[in-house]
Amino acid sequence: MPAARGMYFEEFEVGQKMFSPGRTITETDVVGFAGLSGDYNLIHTDAEYSKNSPFGARVAHGLLGLSIASGLALRTGVLEGTVMAFREINSWKFVKPIFIGDTIRVEMEIVETKAMKRLGGGKVELLFNVLNQSDETTMKGVWSVLVMGKPE
Repeated sequence: MPAARGMYFEEFEVGQKMFSPGRTITETDVVGFAGLSGDYNLIHTDAEYSKNSPFGARVAHGLLGLSIASGLALRTGVLEGTVMAFREINSWKFVKPIFIGDTIRVEMEIVETKAMKRLGGGKVELLFNVLNQSDETTMKGVWSVLVMGKPE
């Protein structure tokens, strides 16, 4: 088993903040996600229809943004190789649309930790804020992950 690069449960402290790099949402992302998910809603796939929508242009799928946020969280390195399970998402809100060409990034803050020794680590709750290139929140909520403890 490769050595863990991420943080162990005992290293997380309430109030800690982590920041991901950015990632630009592309046409390929949106078309690929439509095919993968089967969600061909016109707001995602039809430029002419979308011009007359409240957004004025095509928008990325909310779940595409959520999926990319998950990958961006891993790119911080703090969860790589130490997360044992993704437990839940709470209070998730889609605040603003993500447009093709937007660059999003993730800010995470530790809001709770709870030791779970019988599972070999503990639960870490992270407040996620997904921001666009204008520092506007596009989506937010709390993720709960099970993180392994330090090896003895």
